[in-house]
Amino acid sequence: MVQVQSYSSSPPRHIKHTTSHTPPRPKLTTNMPEDFNGKWELETNENFEDYLKALNIDFATRKIAVHLSQTKVLVQDGDRFQTKTLSTFRNYETLVRWEGEVLVCTQRGEKSNRGWKLWIQSNHLHMELTCEDKICRQVFKRKE
Repeated sequence: MVQVQSYSSSPPRHIKHTTSHTPPRPKLTTNMPEDFNGKWELETNENFEDYLKALNIDFATRKIAVHLSQTKVLVQDGDRFQTKTLSTFRNYETLVRWEGEVLVCTQRGEKSNRGWKLWIQSNHLHMELTCEDKICRQVFKRKE
């Protein structure tokens, strides 16, 4: 069986391709591909409790958090992108970077593989949160 790996940038030197065909690299852009600006309300929240468990959030706090309504506020200013998450429990702000047409935040600290990705598809804001091997998927609709 031939295994093909694709890379968004050049592969590390110790990796050898097993085929003569190199897949095309995705086009990276620094321009905002969609209008992310605005307020977005949470519609779906798949696997959120397992994600919170991976963060070592206690039982009582998890039970409260999974029932909270969330609103994302997104503001783009030139090359900078700011997100705010608003809820009745906790509010926070983050700065992120572009990877193609996806906004990416990597959070460093006590947990491995922690961060999130954000993109727009079919007029909905999609968010994928990761912590260790847990993935939470959220979908938001634009608030008028």
